[in-house]
Amino acid sequence: QAILSESGGGSVQAGGSLRLSCGISGDVAAWYCVGWFRQSEGKEREAVAHICPGGTNMYLSDSVWDRFTISHNNPMDTVFLQMNDLKTEDSAIYYCAAGMTRLKSSLPAAHEFTYWGRGTRVTVSS
Repeated sequence: QAILSESGGGSVQAGGSLRLSCGISGDVAAWYCVGWFRQSEGKEREAVAHICPGGTNMYLSDSVWDRFTISHNNPMDTVFLQMNDLKTEDSAIYYCAAGMTRLKSSLPAAHEFTYWGRGTRVTVSS
């Protein structure tokens, strides 16, 4: 069973950058994939990015594909979300999640994931 912990959130001005980290505990990292999600007040939880071990099954949402990058260390016990050129609409609580999503051919939805972190807040000011 996996334990996930997000870090790296904070407050930045529009155009700035942040790097989020998702620490993963347990050997589930050998066969589970990781997704990043975000949720702001009054909105649905939005899938942002996804990666499987070996850098496979990498997906980014249409909203962030040209600004964000997802990666992981080796062996995969930390997944990173590099966020550049941040916009005010990127403000949200960001969550990472782990699940058996290796066979997905596009960005998996939240219900596909089993384990979740508690989130880290990102605030982008104009």
